[in-house]
Amino acid sequence: MKKPQFILALDQGTTSCRAILFDQAGRAVSSSQREITQYFPYNGWVEHDAEEIWNTQRAVMLDVVSREPNEIIAIGITNQRETVIVWDRETGKPLHPAIVWQCRRTTALCNRLKEEGREEEIRAKTGLIIDPYFSATKLVWLLENVPGLRQKAEEGQALFGTVDSWLIWKLTNGKVHATDVTNASRTMMFNIHKLTWDEDLCQSFGIPLSMLPEVRPSSGIFGMTNEIPGQTEVPIAGAAGDQQAALFGQACHKEGMLKNTYGTGCFLLMNTGEQPKESRHGLLTTIAWQAEGRTEYALEGSVFTAGAVIQWLRDGLSLIGHASESEQLAASVPDTDGVFFVPAFNGLGTPYWNPDARGMITGITRGTRKEHIVRAALEAVAYQTADVIRVMEQESGIRLCELRADGGMVKNHFLMQFQADILGRTVTLPQEQETTALGAAYLAGLAIGLWGDREELQKLWTEKERFYPTWGEARRNEQYQMWERAVQRQIR
Repeated sequence: MKKPQFILALDQGTTSCRAILFDQAGRAVSSSQREITQYFPYNGWVEHDAEEIWNTQRAVMLDVVSREPNEIIAIGITNQRETVIVWDRETGKPLHPAIVWQCRRTTALCNRLKEEGREEEIRAKTGLIIDPYFSATKLVWLLENVPGLRQKAEEGQALFGTVDSWLIWKLTNGKVHATDVTNASRTMMFNIHKLTWDEDLCQSFGIPLSMLPEVRPSSGIFGMTNEIPGQTEVPIAGAAGDQQAALFGQACHKEGMLKNTYGTGCFLLMNTGEQPKESRHGLLTTIAWQAEGRTEYALEGSVFTAGAVIQWLRDGLSLIGHASESEQLAASVPDTDGVFFVPAFNGLGTPYWNPDARGMITGITRGTRKEHIVRAALEAVAYQTADVIRVMEQESGIRLCELRADGGMVKNHFLMQFQADILGRTVTLPQEQETTALGAAYLAGLAIGLWGDREELQKLWTEKERFYPTWGEARRNEQYQMWERAVQRQIR
């Protein structure tokens, strides 16, 4: 009897590693997840142990494939973006802890680049603004601060990669040093128009081109792995940064479609088709994917702190014992009693791009209770999302009628309803919530012919739940204006 065939998606995130098996109908049939450690050596610094990332990702992969006799016909990878890993070509050992996308240690370097007038050049070539968020300045910091690293890099012995590259390298036992266009487009070193590493930018940053991985399409064969027990030469056939993968998994394959992933941060992407659209109000122009012979682009807005604020309420302040408690507490009071929470723990993203901003709670009185603070924290996630969508509508000229939502926080119905109310738009949840991993699986499945085209994938997307706005325009505008005043107090 023939074994069932599945696509294995490896989803390496900021706080955990997951492995999920998908069937041909796009359904998750088995999964495994384990947390990874975040390190905060100094204020604003965030690091991971790259070996822990690999060992944990490998462990959940082996766990999920050991549960029943399944045939894995391809692997798709999706990952936290911008995070920088450098390792030794010969030994395969990391040469420094991974510098995570949230890390703000390169703020001074970014300010120097701005003072040098580099913003227009970098935006025109990469679609990005100058910010510590992106990989280039993290890599510069490593080259300047890790003893012996620059010499190793110039001799071709030190390799750079985002997390996808690291996993591909490990899965292929060091045979393949590659990334895909979506991850490359987040480094601030990649020309999104020419689809190549930009030699002039790399030279100006002092980054040897020999460190950089080969850039390939998001859907295509990267290499083979023998890490699946009982199977040899399983193709790694898809890779994409987590937010682009979620856009693909949400079937936002047509121009103007929009999704928001509510995770550690919030990431909103709008498909803009085969032409990149330039932003002048804090959005990023990025590559959505390269698949079926086409390169497509997206506008992106980034909210640095979303689910992380609930983690902080739980772990930092002990106001809640479990993240799920936040919904009940928020719903137990009619409003925040004037409290606003600006959770700028690692700066503010779109549209402010202020790396120096820090968190602030305003409007506290003797009558403020933990319920008000928890509610204000959840509302802040929705307000920040509204900030981004307002800019997207302005820049694109499209008035959105629907927001497709995914990520861990969509389980919180209070948040989803408040999001619909503050936006004045419908918020729709998909039946399959693992959209990030699903996007990676779809890209891999397309590459090997499991699915014929994107039209077939769109038919697999089904709606689970829909939240309709209940507020009038006057209330919506009043609430949003109070949020804007709170933010302005923070960034003055």
